[in-house]
Amino acid sequence: MQIDRRGFLLGSAAVAAVPTVGSAAPKSAAPIHLSVATYSFRKFDRATCIQNIKALGVDYCDIKEFHLPYKDTPEQLSAGRKEFDAAGFKVVGGGNIDMKSDDEAELRKMFDYAKACGFPMMIMAPTKTNMGKIEKLCIEYKIKAAIHNHGPEDKFFPTPQSALAVIKNMDPLVGLCIDIGHTSRTGVDIVESIAEAGPRVHEVHMKDLKDKMDKASQVPVGEGVLPIPAIFRQLVKMKYQGVCSLEYEVQPDNPMPGMQKSFSYMRGVVAGMTA
Repeated sequence: MQIDRRGFLLGSAAVAAVPTVGSAAPKSAAPIHLSVATYSFRKFDRATCIQNIKALGVDYCDIKEFHLPYKDTPEQLSAGRKEFDAAGFKVVGGGNIDMKSDDEAELRKMFDYAKACGFPMMIMAPTKTNMGKIEKLCIEYKIKAAIHNHGPEDKFFPTPQSALAVIKNMDPLVGLCIDIGHTSRTGVDIVESIAEAGPRVHEVHMKDLKDKMDKASQVPVGEGVLPIPAIFRQLVKMKYQGVCSLEYEVQPDNPMPGMQKSFSYMRGVVAGMTA
């Protein structure tokens, strides 16, 4: 796969600035914490997923249900989570989790799942009408909620702004997981959206598009048109303390080459900012 000059140069900077694949990026100077959304490895079992994250040299991850199944017992979920801990990862949350029910008992089941997994945050797809109940459960369980916007197809929260309008007066535990690809496809400005959300940004899902309006045009980060350096600069300006998780949705049977390119590019951008 060809890579443009910008991606090549920044990828080269990354090679010089960070350890090779298989070792973790330096923690002290990095203004952006890079992470993996394990949805990227949805075709692989938990052990292989963990092995792949290690190979990418990433310290942080959020875990999709494929790797900690909803059907498992609390004991099984706790044991599965410990496999990620034993590998040295910092688990920042779980999801995306569907939270469409208006029944508090059903919502509570998902909070019980998150508690058993030891998730400090649930990345979720709720509705506008059940956010009051979700806020109540966040306070009770002391677990953050991060609403994941899903673009034009999402009838509840297509944009970060649509979520902010609902949660603006809620407890600080309730915030957003801004997906930059889906945000782009709605036509709103990604960087401005992040600035508007401010401290409500709990996580950012990273990806890139060749066509900013076309979901099917996803490519490795750095090979598309999304403003990755500007996004990172805005997050640093805000003193953002969360993670930027690569959610690589294409090439599910063989995602590693594209993910390696994505992290090389993002590390290059971070290295340039640090320099």
